[in-house]
Amino acid sequence: MVTHNIRIHRHSIRPAVVQTTPPLPSALRSVGNLLNSFLEWFGELGLFVWQVMRAAVRRPFEGRELLRQLDELGSKSMPLIALAGAAIGAVLALETRSSLVRFGAKSMLPAAIVFSIIHETGPVVTGLVVSGRVGAGIGAELGSMKVTEQIDAIEASGVNPYKFLAFTRIVACILVLPLLTVAADFCGVMVGWISSTLVEPISFLKFINQGLAGTSFSDFLAPTFRTAVFGLIIGTIGCFQGMRTQGGTEGVGRSATSSVVLSSLLVILADVILVKLILVFFP
Repeated sequence: MVTHNIRIHRHSIRPAVVQTTPPLPSALRSVGNLLNSFLEWFGELGLFVWQVMRAAVRRPFEGRELLRQLDELGSKSMPLIALAGAAIGAVLALETRSSLVRFGAKSMLPAAIVFSIIHETGPVVTGLVVSGRVGAGIGAELGSMKVTEQIDAIEASGVNPYKFLAFTRIVACILVLPLLTVAADFCGVMVGWISSTLVEPISFLKFINQGLAGTSFSDFLAPTFRTAVFGLIIGTIGCFQGMRTQGGTEGVGRSATSSVVLSSLLVILADVILVKLILVFFP
């Protein structure tokens, strides 16, 4: 009897076998879902661009709406762009001076300020600032129109929403980005000269002559007009994210946020590619 109980007890205290599932299939599944979502988003973006291109060649051309968007996206962005350009000029003048004085090249300060602002800093900062203001505005505006079914009402009234809402905003972004870049460059150079003058007086004419020495107009043409590509990216992403909004007011917030994030990332990526192309075709 005792032996039988001992056997039962031995069988009852067998250690439990813990079954563990390998984490690798789960990780692969997550990567696969992420890749699938990216390809789906990219396919929807391609269809959206195709719809906009088809609508662009059809009448009417919505000139009045285009002018309104030029004012909304361009004129109302000017104060922010001017402030950003002025801040860039002041920071470059203060930081570059100490570095050039250390290496005994203080006379190169005007050229360093003008060249860095017009060639790289001005266009990139303008693109990022506009993607923050305009991208969020377009995404939120079209997103709210989508969830309140205003876009469906526009389409039901016989107006093509891809032309009236998307195409006009994209063209406005393409047109205003180079102009805003010129304004940012001008404010940056002016404030850079003022900051330099406060430390060591120098005339504006001498500052500009030294800054533009050894350069030509073509050196600044390509960096400025590459911001038209930034405008294409900002307008397209903002309109696309806004017109595919779902989920009420929460979806509107997501569309605005995703418009800013995606357009900023694509602007930085496009800047890297365009700088390489500019160096190849404009050495």
